[in-house]
Amino acid sequence: MPKYLLKVAYTADGAKGLIKDGGSKRREAAQALVRSVGGSMEAFYYAFGASDVYAIVDVPDAASAAAASIALSASGSVTSELIVLLTPEEIDAAAKKSPSYTPPGR
Repeated sequence: MPKYLLKVAYTADGAKGLIKDGGSKRREAAQALVRSVGGSMEAFYYAFGASDVYAIVDVPDAASAAAASIALSASGSVTSELIVLLTPEEIDAAAKKSPSYTPPGR
């Protein structure tokens, strides 16, 4: 199953909800979101900095990942970034491919 890094930043309204609900309840909500698209959550952490939450999730496919991302965005309580994670073996396979590309202006 494809693995993604989910970075989440709370909006002001989202932060108010976090204060009201607490961190554990928000983790449960994130787990429910991921489960609703057929996935599972490997890790969920709060952090300081530009992103408030980092989660590693497994979802069946890109459409499922996009559906979860759209649901997050539509809430208005967070902004998020979903990053595809690749294994070293997937990079090995990519390095063996020979793509053809012409840079602009050449």
